[in-house]
Amino acid sequence: MTDWLPPLTALRAFEAAARRLSFQEAASELSVTPAALSFQIKSLEAHLGAPLFHRLNRRVVLTEAGHALAPHATEGFDALRTGWRAAQRQQESGVLTVTAGPAFTARWLAPRMFVFARAHPEVELRFAATLRILDFARDEIDVAIRFGVPRSEGEPGLHQALAIREWMTPMMHPDMVADYPTPASLARATLVHQDDTALVDPPMDWPAWFRAAHIDAPAAQQGPRFSQADHALDAAQAGLGVVLGRVSLADAALRQGALVAPFAEALVPEAHFRVFCADGAQDRPGIRAFLDWLAAEVAAMEDHSAGRRMIPARDRRVPG
Repeated sequence: MTDWLPPLTALRAFEAAARRLSFQEAASELSVTPAALSFQIKSLEAHLGAPLFHRLNRRVVLTEAGHALAPHATEGFDALRTGWRAAQRQQESGVLTVTAGPAFTARWLAPRMFVFARAHPEVELRFAATLRILDFARDEIDVAIRFGVPRSEGEPGLHQALAIREWMTPMMHPDMVADYPTPASLARATLVHQDDTALVDPPMDWPAWFRAAHIDAPAAQQGPRFSQADHALDAAQAGLGVVLGRVSLADAALRQGALVAPFAEALVPEAHFRVFCADGAQDRPGIRAFLDWLAAEVAAMEDHSAGRRMIPARDRRVPG
């Protein structure tokens, strides 16, 4: 038995036919005629010395040998496609693709993009605003920004370039400050609620903040409720109520004076935003420029922490 591999064209024909269980559909996928595809598969069977398909009246099924080969053929071609895309991306040094949650993209990244673009006109930024966990190679991602609790064993194959501390505190429209001069006065305020805090253990919600501030929470917490944190911030900016805002998402509004955070008490989850790239990619020029710029922007955000009483809370996850 020889270890020499058969021609890749024959293996590619087999892989497509095994995945689709149709010579006709596989031929269409590969843009060849059914006769040409059948010839490639017959040459592969000759190379192996055994049939790979049972050819029935109107369909084909894999033999035992075909079943043994099919998953490895698919895995091999997937690996080749991934490697080829990675090689192509090395040539696209001016393109940088960043993934982050929709809220973080809209509220934190987007307002700053002109600053990075002005400083680095040679880099073309692209965004994938999604909470789905993306694969760096398969999805052609350069930098990922995700919210979560760090794993003790780290993230295999990834380089954590930065951590962005998160905390939550009451925020409101500036015109409302006179109506609610003390933390205790919030017991009579219209409170803006966020459903995403229900995914945290313990909840990072209004009752948790009132407990941390040693204030009796109102028995009935009336007020608008939103499924997304950025929508809740929009409501607070419009003066609809007081929101327990996340500093990362509210940073621009706080700087512009659209929101104010007048009280010292802030809840700090165990989870926070972390910035990743593929291990070894951190020194590519475009990625290095973006990471350095991001670190400077995050450092500037620490201004909001001055005078706060940070109250730790055990946390698992808040979508962002």
